[in-house]
Amino acid sequence: MKAKFPAIYKVIYKEVGKIPEGTVATYGQIAERVGCGPRQVGKALSELPLGTKCPWHRVINAKGMVSIRSGNHVAHYDQEALLDDEGVELHNGKVDLKIYRWET
Repeated sequence: MKAKFPAIYKVIYKEVGKIPEGTVATYGQIAERVGCGPRQVGKALSELPLGTKCPWHRVINAKGMVSIRSGNHVAHYDQEALLDDEGVELHNGKVDLKIYRWET
């Protein structure tokens, strides 16, 4: 049986799927594009099904940092590693949004 998600989640996942490899978007940036709040974007990404192809790791906070998910510090390091694998550099835990922000 498939999990039932709010309809906006599908819209969020589709928008996140557009973020090109080697770039990042902020929660607020995605929220603005789909018409919801940044926290709702974070909630939707935290509820992604296992094995998803949605590039959740490309969404970071407005400070250019990976947000620690409650109770899941492993995902924090996985996200940094996935970004690094795509060539997104983190310096002192921060991504330079002037360089790596997805501009549409």
